[in-house]
Amino acid sequence: MKVILLEDVKKLGKKGDVVEISDGYARNYVLPKKLGVEANNQNMNDLKLKKANEAKIAKEQLEAAKAFAEELESKEVVVRIKTGEGGKSFGSVSSKEIAEAAKTQCNMEIDKKKIQMPEAIKSLGVYEVAVKLHPKVTGKLKVKVQEAE
Repeated sequence: MKVILLEDVKKLGKKGDVVEISDGYARNYVLPKKLGVEANNQNMNDLKLKKANEAKIAKEQLEAAKAFAEELESKEVVVRIKTGEGGKSFGSVSSKEIAEAAKTQCNMEIDKKKIQMPEAIKSLGVYEVAVKLHPKVTGKLKVKVQEAE
């Protein structure tokens, strides 16, 4: 019996896959637990429409991420840190501080978890920080670290 999986099933397949399984396994386990539905014409058409809709949404999200990345590269965020004698800093600039500065200075919502910094910023200067907006899109944000007054 052919079945369209509604959820991921271990050793069988992922959600949306069409798999061939024995009739008994389908009737006694997969169908009663709502893990899948029989692959008839109506359900196959529903699956095609669903996959087309998901592809359209994924494309729109990719386009939005690319547009946001272009906008992000034109912006610059200023973060101030306390420094001692000789420009030595107390602490470092974290992704949380960069996200808050982007929100207040540029009105841009950036998740602190998406800001990728190989190491903490511990000195004054201008840095480019990568922001992962989408699995295929990474934007760059200029961060200017200045001494706090």
